[in-house]
Amino acid sequence: MMKILTVTTLFPYANNPKHGVFIETRLRHLKLHFPDVEIKVIAPVPWFPFRQKMFGSYASYANAPLYEKRFGMDVYHPRYVVVPKVGMTLTPHTLSTAIYKKASQLIQQGFDFDVIDGHYFYPDGVAISQAAEKLGKPFTVTARGTDINLIPKYNKPKKDIQAVLGQSDHNMAVCEALRSEMIELGAEPNSVTTLRNGVDLQLFPYIDELKQRVLRKQLNLPMDKPIIISVGHLIERKGHHLVIESLKHLPGVLLLIAGTGSEEKRLKQQVIKEQLQSRVTFLGSLSQGELAGYYGASNALVLASSREGWANVLLESMACGTPVVATNIWGTPEVVQNQSAGILVDRYSAAIAKGVESVLMNPPNRSDTRQYAEQFDWFTTSQGQYEIFQSAISAYQSSSIKLCRS
Repeated sequence: MMKILTVTTLFPYANNPKHGVFIETRLRHLKLHFPDVEIKVIAPVPWFPFRQKMFGSYASYANAPLYEKRFGMDVYHPRYVVVPKVGMTLTPHTLSTAIYKKASQLIQQGFDFDVIDGHYFYPDGVAISQAAEKLGKPFTVTARGTDINLIPKYNKPKKDIQAVLGQSDHNMAVCEALRSEMIELGAEPNSVTTLRNGVDLQLFPYIDELKQRVLRKQLNLPMDKPIIISVGHLIERKGHHLVIESLKHLPGVLLLIAGTGSEEKRLKQQVIKEQLQSRVTFLGSLSQGELAGYYGASNALVLASSREGWANVLLESMACGTPVVATNIWGTPEVVQNQSAGILVDRYSAAIAKGVESVLMNPPNRSDTRQYAEQFDWFTTSQGQYEIFQSAISAYQSSSIKLCRS
């Protein structure tokens, strides 16, 4: 039995079930394909004293349970302190304290785990590195995106990340673009492995043209107009504002926007300013099951991000048979590799509109798009994880034996 302790601040909890769901999904498939693993999760959340809704996302932290069972895994949510303004440099230390305390308790309770499976290099990876050293445990860290392609722009975090790249027993990246950047930051090439995300083909089922019409009727969407959908947090980096702007070049096209975030008010003001109220619908926060329906009802997904590691929404849409129009950045070209998947564009509204027009005028066969998505199964990723953990555990045990003998 391999005992794994997953540690990350990016993980769902009862009142925020979509937060970091991609990490939970990866663990679920690891358990499915390798039933000899036992997994427990430490998913710290920031400490906040007030539960009232007026405090928005901070209140969700306060309402998060200290413990819950998710898909057969024990998940713990210890609190750590985040101090405004100085948080970026202080958080790794407060986070490390919370991780070490809870991990020590688990060991005392009989879960003497073999390896720490960490996610996101800053602040998580830095905190995990500190805790792992005190616990005497091997650890790995998986890069997810902005932890490698954005945060290293700051000097102190960059140095801390570079230290973790050298201290970890192995590093993983969700796309080759991130792996290359990690090597540029100083990681040894043989210490970094690309393990891309897969897609749940049952959760995101194939929708043919007939089912698409049924879905549109159920969702109260028009039958006779092309529909595009933009999915993700309502923040500048996701580029929803550019998709809205692209409608000026796409007469008759309707846009659905799924997600919530700090830019929601500004985006709605943009729609009013450009007199697009009849052509843009904000769907709010949707479950993955609900999203699958809207993917299937749409002619194309548009992702106008400025930065992405591995954008799960692309494969989710393709699995439903819906092609994508996506900005040509970071790991996205690794997801969108041919016309069956969709098209890559530059990140400005006219180019996005041209890409949408191309897909609408010459759409790939929906069954071809689905077939393209089917090659991104989870088994390959799970097998890679298992082998990396096994290797890290064996190497650590061997070095410990040699140290004892000396």
